Formats: sequence, C-alpha cells, structure tokens
Amino acid sequence: MTDLAWIDIALTNARPQVLGALLRYFRNLDIAEEAFQEACLKALKAWPDKGPPRDPIAWLIFVGRNSGIDTVRKRSKLQSLPDEETISDTDDAESDLAERLDGSGYRDDILRLLFICCHPDLPATQQIALALRIVSGLSVPQIACAFLVSESAMEQRITRAKARVAAAGVPFETPGAVERSERLALVSAMIYLIYNEGYSAGGTHREAAAFADEAIRLGRLLLRIFPSEPETMALLALMLLQQSRKEARFDADGQIILLEEQDRSLWDRTSIDEALALLDKAIRHRRPGPYQVQAAIAALHSRAKRAADTDWAEIDLLYQMLEKLTPSPVVTLNRAVALSKLKGAEEALALIAPLEGPLDSYFYFHGLRGGLLMQLQRPQEARIAFDRAIALARSPAEAAHIRHQLDCLNAGALAATK
Repeated sequence: MTDLAWIDIALTNARPQVLGALLRYFRNLDIAEEAFQEACLKALKAWPDKGPPRDPIAWLIFVGRNSGIDTVRKRSKLQSLPDEETISDTDDAESDLAERLDGSGYRDDILRLLFICCHPDLPATQQIALALRIVSGLSVPQIACAFLVSESAMEQRITRAKARVAAAGVPFETPGAVERSERLALVSAMIYLIYNEGYSAGGTHREAAAFADEAIRLGRLLLRIFPSEPETMALLALMLLQQSRKEARFDADGQIILLEEQDRSLWDRTSIDEALALLDKAIRHRRPGPYQVQAAIAALHSRAKRAADTDWAEIDLLYQMLEKLTPSPVVTLNRAVALSKLKGAEEALALIAPLEGPLDSYFYFHGLRGGLLMQLQRPQEARIAFDRAIALARSPAEAAHIRHQLDCLNAGALAATK
C-alpha cells in the first residue's frame, strides 16, 4: 500500500460520519461538503509526515468545523456562530470532541445524512445521484459516466436535488424512535436502489456496475448503526447473495447467463456464507420483513448445488408471503417464474395475464411472457413479446439476450418447416 493509499481509505471510511456531523453543525449541505473537502486537503498535507491522529474522525470534524466557520465569515452570512471560547484552540479540543462522539450521535448524524439523500420529494435517480456524491464521495464525472449522461447534466441533477432538499426544510434535530424507524425504511430502499443500478449494469458497464459494491459498503455502514435490526441484516444478506454470482452472470462476450445455466463453481462462497449467517441471525429475531423474505429466496438458490436441486415449491411459498407483505406486480411476476417450474408455463402465463397493464413498460414482463409463450409453442405471440422486450431493454446485454431467444424461436420455426 502506498503512503497515500491508507489516507484515501481512512478519508473514505470517515466521510459519512464527518460530513453528517458538519451538516448538523452548519445545517447547509454545500458548506458541510466544502468544509469536509478542506479538512481532507489538510489531512493529505499533515498526515503523511505526522502520521494519523488518535481519532481521524474527530480530527476531521474539528478541522472541517473551523474551516466551515471561516467560510461562513467570508461569505458574510447572517448566521449565528458559536462563542469564541467554543472554537478557540486553547485546549485539547480534538480529544474533547472524540469523547463526545458517542454511539447515538454517530448513528443519528449518519442516518440524518442518508435520510437527506433519500428525501421522499426527490425522484429515485436524484436520490441515487445525491447519495453517491454526498455519502460515497464519487465525483460528478464518475456518476455521469455510470448514468450515461454528460457531466453538466449530472451536475444540474445533483444541484437540483440539493435545492429541493433545502427548500423542503429537512429538520436537523435528533429523530425520535418512530421517525428513526421510518427513516431506516427509506434509507434501506435507497441503498437497494443503488445496488440494483449496479446489478442491472452487470458486466456491460464497469462504472455503473461499481454501484453494487458501493451499495454493499453502505449496507455494512447501516448495519453498524443498527446492529440488531433484522431487516438491515437481511438487506445486506440479500445484496451479498446476489453479488456472489457476479462472476457467473455474464460470458466472455458480456452476454447474460441465466441463473439455471450459470457455473456455480464461480459463485463466491465466502460472500454466500456471510450472507447465510446474517440471514439466520435476522430470522431468529422473529420479526419477518420483505428483505428477509427476498434474502431467503436468494439463499435457496445459493444452497442448491445444481439448478435441478432448487426448491421451487419453497420459493413459491416465499413469494406468496412477499405478496402479502408488499403487494406488487413485480413480486407476482417473479413468483410466476417459480410457478412455471412447479406447474408449467400455462399456469404461469395465466398468473401474469392481469399484469400486462401495470407492467407494459417493464422489460422483464415481456421477456418472461415471450419465454412462456415460446414454451407453449405459440411463436407468433412470443415474437411480439420479445420485440417489445428488446424495445424496453436498458442495456445491450439485455437486448442481446432477447435477440438470442428470438434466434432460437426462428430456428425452431425453420426446422419445423423442413
């Protein structure tokens, strides 16, 4: 590891707590972010020679706070400042600050920061962009590249998100138990959105695929804040189980390999074992939730040594439970896959028939429908469904997968005419 590599890791790990504390202090996202950047610059100058401070987080908060106060003064903002004795370096203020960084403050600062990024007034794309910029510290060019938009467009998206949050008047006081629970659900959903952006990109878009790893890092951070929350354990378990199949999901040409066709020896057993332990721990709390059910479904796939060993009956039951916990056309669509394995394509097609309206713009609906129609030897209808899926594909890999299905369909029709 180079001399500066350990500093980069330390700054990345400290970012959520430091930025959260500065945000609570200044109540302005731009000032807090600028103060953190100034503290990082000073760390890069001081730490290589002097070594890391006793508490890097306390050091960064203290230096960032003083830098932010200077910024406020320079801007001549009409904002009240602390008493001079509070900010004067007449004592070992760093140690004093470290002592006051107790567990509750740490949790609430980071939770507040995460909650601001997933404010319900923001569209999902702005939530993801803001979280990646503020909490993860990714640069605007990195985020823009992953979203396949220009840097100026992404800069505007993040600026609009910040303005919307400021206009919403997000409270900075310590949240109560009920509000904290509501925030946790929103934060979990935002982290899973980030994960799905990376998972969908897979091996076809390296920048976006990195979002999956970042979501897992945020999931670990959330679990450190709420170590006894079963749904937080399950969220991390779910992401780890899905990510364990990363090396097997695409071939050398970047084409999608379906779950049942994957080389399971390529699955990351270390991630699977960690996820299964987390899931078992979550289930022992006897407080079932959507992430626990989804993780349980992924666990059944991970435990099957071969595709033929998959317990589709149990998966179908779990999807029925998920339909009760979080009714959704997408949940029913996923259940149809299990039903097709248990009772055949005809019953699965009947299950998804009512979903055509709500899921008409959903790639996976038309892809699954086309596959079921193909199994039932209804080629003309299958072609229509596949064509619709290609039009809705979000990545070249998705489109290529459906085109392969079409090729198989056409080859079968050609063979039938000979």
